[in-house]
Amino acid sequence: MSRRAKPLLQDDQVAKSQPRRRRDPAQPNLPFDPMPDRVEPCLALLKTTAPAGPDWVYEVKWDGYRLAIHIEPKEVRIITRGGHDWTHRFPAIAAAAKNLSVATAILDGEAVVLDEHGRSDFGALQQSLGGRGGKRTSTESILYAFDLLYFDGHDLTGTELSVRRHLLEDLLDGADGAIQLSEEVSDDGAKLLENACALGLEGIVAKHRDSTYRSGRTGDWLKIKCVQSESFMVVGYEQSASARGGVGSLLLAGRNGDDWVYVGSVGTGFNMKDAEYLRKTLDKLKTTQPVVPLKGKNLVFAQPTLIAEIDFRGWTHDGSLRHASYKGLREVQDNAAVFDMSERPAS
Repeated sequence: MSRRAKPLLQDDQVAKSQPRRRRDPAQPNLPFDPMPDRVEPCLALLKTTAPAGPDWVYEVKWDGYRLAIHIEPKEVRIITRGGHDWTHRFPAIAAAAKNLSVATAILDGEAVVLDEHGRSDFGALQQSLGGRGGKRTSTESILYAFDLLYFDGHDLTGTELSVRRHLLEDLLDGADGAIQLSEEVSDDGAKLLENACALGLEGIVAKHRDSTYRSGRTGDWLKIKCVQSESFMVVGYEQSASARGGVGSLLLAGRNGDDWVYVGSVGTGFNMKDAEYLRKTLDKLKTTQPVVPLKGKNLVFAQPTLIAEIDFRGWTHDGSLRHASYKGLREVQDNAAVFDMSERPAS
């Protein structure tokens, strides 16, 4: 790969964390565990400040598609966060997985496309896949692996993160192709976040080094962002005769249990081509029964189907997004969770 990711810190600023224990040489003699068809991913809980103390380690917050790479003796499967098989969409990652010196493994990581500055670019990743509903395969993407859930016939989800990382680092030692190790560092979280923001990264992820791998948002992993980015449901649009593609802004909603909560609109970040596609698609989803209590002569309401990734700078007191910008649509198969309003930080 010609491009490399922006490091969280330069090599001369801080040493990478070291595993606390050595691999047990008797491990290969342990009974084999059945390889799971799928492991529900551990998800990071949104926080506004980074945790401090020696129990926490930190990584770059990647901006791409969360994937699990299942390596089996006769095949490799690439599974999305929602459980869909996308092996055919990421051939370079699949080929790299086949070349790893392991018979069975499950890698947890994020598929990204890097920009010229070594930062993950969600829009470029979407473009490499042909956009929402596209049929292209992404040859430009690479996987940054940050966890190892199954290895050589053994289920690792019940072991500490420090042990899993040690084994992952051994497995990916020297890897510089379509699968690479996500850098992990031990240092002051606030300092790392400041550095990440200065480098133009999305933020950092903090992980408790002694935590086992638990599915869902347990608080073992935390995400702290420079510019917030979340998934929201598009519930309609505002028509405009002067705006590109006739779309003045998109109407957005977050989830509150089984209900939808209006979080404001976004009118920047999409070009003419995006706007024409959005209007055509939303017109097909048109409904006279909006899922949010809005009224307006120029508002067109749609069934809650399209999920958009939105950058924003925070929340207003009345629960709307501040300085929102459209990044792209999430694939249905990606099953990106629409933002849960219970996770919104207090004003």
